[in-house]
Amino acid sequence: MEFSTQTTAGLQQLRSPALGVGVFEDGVLSAPAEVIDRAAEGAIRAVVKSEFKGKANTHTVLRNLPGVKAERVILVGLGKQESYNAAAHAGAERSFAAACIGLNVTEGASALASIECEGSSLRARARAMASGALQATYRYEATLTKDREPPARLKKLVLWCSRGAASEAQAGLKEGTAIGNGVNLARMLGDLPPNVCTPTYLGETAKKLGKEFKSLKVQVLDRKQIEAEGMGAFLSVARGSDEPPAFIVLRHAPKGGKAKGKAPIVLVGKGLTFDSGGISIKPAANMDEMKYDMCGAASVLGTLRAVAELELDREVVGLIASCENMPSGRANKPGDVVTSMSGQTIEILNTDAEGRLVLCDALTYAERFKPEAVIDIATLTGACVVALGHVNTGLFSKDDTLANDLLAAGREAGDTAWRMPLDDAYQEQLRSRFADMANIGGMPAGSVTAACFLSRFTKSYRWAHLDIAGTAWKSGKEKGATGRPVPLLTQFLLTQTSD
Repeated sequence: MEFSTQTTAGLQQLRSPALGVGVFEDGVLSAPAEVIDRAAEGAIRAVVKSEFKGKANTHTVLRNLPGVKAERVILVGLGKQESYNAAAHAGAERSFAAACIGLNVTEGASALASIECEGSSLRARARAMASGALQATYRYEATLTKDREPPARLKKLVLWCSRGAASEAQAGLKEGTAIGNGVNLARMLGDLPPNVCTPTYLGETAKKLGKEFKSLKVQVLDRKQIEAEGMGAFLSVARGSDEPPAFIVLRHAPKGGKAKGKAPIVLVGKGLTFDSGGISIKPAANMDEMKYDMCGAASVLGTLRAVAELELDREVVGLIASCENMPSGRANKPGDVVTSMSGQTIEILNTDAEGRLVLCDALTYAERFKPEAVIDIATLTGACVVALGHVNTGLFSKDDTLANDLLAAGREAGDTAWRMPLDDAYQEQLRSRFADMANIGGMPAGSVTAACFLSRFTKSYRWAHLDIAGTAWKSGKEKGATGRPVPLLTQFLLTQTSD
């Protein structure tokens, strides 16, 4: 999709098949909507008074307004004015793009980014426009014989802004394009069926990215190489499946510039391409959604794609530990004790708490990069869904600066997280009589004790854990991967690069 800026003095003079302006839920028109309303002799206010309430994620279409050169004016609901923020703006941009797609137009223009909101610059709002539009064009079709939805015809979007703001907006559009492409890659990988998206497939996807982007160096370790690294915890999970495991290393290494001499930031993704629960097997209902247990890995691939597309002047490493968790005669059993790459032993009390066994070895592997910070991303616990629902990603870290930077990035990207506790007192729940630790700590504070488990493998660097079990995919009629937290992670890396 092509994005550009338009600095026409009068918004009403802008020629476009579809022009998006915003209306707040309390009946207040945004500044661009005011301009159109005056040109159209009160047509916007009349519609707002009679039928359009401005609720978030709603829109209505007005055609052939007098005094307005756009063929259609799309009124986009912004929600309550007092709570309008970056996340609300991102939703509004997605709604506008979806409306354009529904109207079957090939071009559109949006004035939504000119509406200021707290903590969000024009660059960030332009970023959200491009990212949201690309996400709105996403269609899953890999395993369909016939498209259930017509392909999006929307090919060009224009961002309307003042003359002096064009360069800032263009920078945001470029970033948003990369983020949108990264999100859609993560969504596609998540949506693929588990017999297609295997660990081998993830490895091949990484290699394709390496061929597409010169800054990306990719290595995929097979079972023998993983064994040679001593990743006993990871391999214990992989043992129950006929599908071979893969440990994927992606390294974005820019040439010189500000990045020279700076330690890399490492992203670690959980890549369980299917999680049956193993011997501690899951209930049959909704088990098909366990194909999404690799969404942490997908978000790492999506983020590295965005980083490479932007040619980010910062070294970023992606690590993905990928396998299946299946019940078989070779599978982990409750009561087994395994030895991790770090040398610490783990008593497996529940084979369905396998993600932490996979991640702990990847976190140990990360030490060799002498990183500035390590962030792991995983659909780790149902307990996080109970705690936070499907709105915020769970964030765990003892490093206040790292945690605050991630929270701020999430707010700016409209991909929010919430910080959870990580007190040492919770560690007691992981005590085992037969190993250095157990892999579960019981039902109380399940997401916290999972993070506490991971923390035992992160002593040599700054670390944060993102539990995306509630935000990585949607169920029901909108079933599908969301691509979160690619926007949060990319925004975090952009901020770290600009510092």
